[in-house]
Amino acid sequence: MSSIDLLEIAAAVIALLIAIIGHEIMHGWVAYKYGDNTAKDQGRLTINPLTHIDPVGSVLVPLMTYFLPMLLGAASGFIFGWAKPVPVNTHTVIRNGGYNGAMQVSLAGIAYNIFLATLSSVILLSLAQPTEADGIGYLFFYLLIMKLLLINVILAVFNLLPIPSFDGAHFLIYLSLKYRISKVAEFFAKAEPYGMIVIIIILVTPLKIPLVIWPIETVLHLLLH
Repeated sequence: MSSIDLLEIAAAVIALLIAIIGHEIMHGWVAYKYGDNTAKDQGRLTINPLTHIDPVGSVLVPLMTYFLPMLLGAASGFIFGWAKPVPVNTHTVIRNGGYNGAMQVSLAGIAYNIFLATLSSVILLSLAQPTEADGIGYLFFYLLIMKLLLINVILAVFNLLPIPSFDGAHFLIYLSLKYRISKVAEFFAKAEPYGMIVIIIILVTPLKIPLVIWPIETVLHLLLH
């Protein structure tokens, strides 16, 4: 494995942690603004990564889908992961902010990822592509910004999908409750245990092309042109 591969892996690890940890903190922070102290009281509004790392979502899934192929000398896979969900007392949020407050909590992580992706694209467009004359520090910074852009776009697209237990589904639940369309909320509540199965089906079938690949490519094109 080359030194560039090692730099790319390091950049991807750091970018993934920044993306998924910030995503969860934003859920808790917006909930806190609506009077919910749950995340704050449990120490989950900290940027300490050890507080947020999920053994499966933050380690195993990224390792199996992205880093392991690189370590074996193959092309890197499709990087994806998540942090330990931040606890939110939805009843408190709804009591203080109504369903609009609950929808804002649901979209807070996605908003964070979109902001980071946009900021990364602005920085990336201002940077010159690394050459052999550039030092290792500049190469690492360039790779880090690239990974921040890509990973945050991936997370935003995935979480916008109305998949049970994902942010997009939570948003639809509170939107439907706001307009008293209870059957939508009931459907997602019953389907929540099957969210990961839906994700696996999407990733291993051609469904990933229209649902994931095309939206990611569209967003990246908009940000980089």
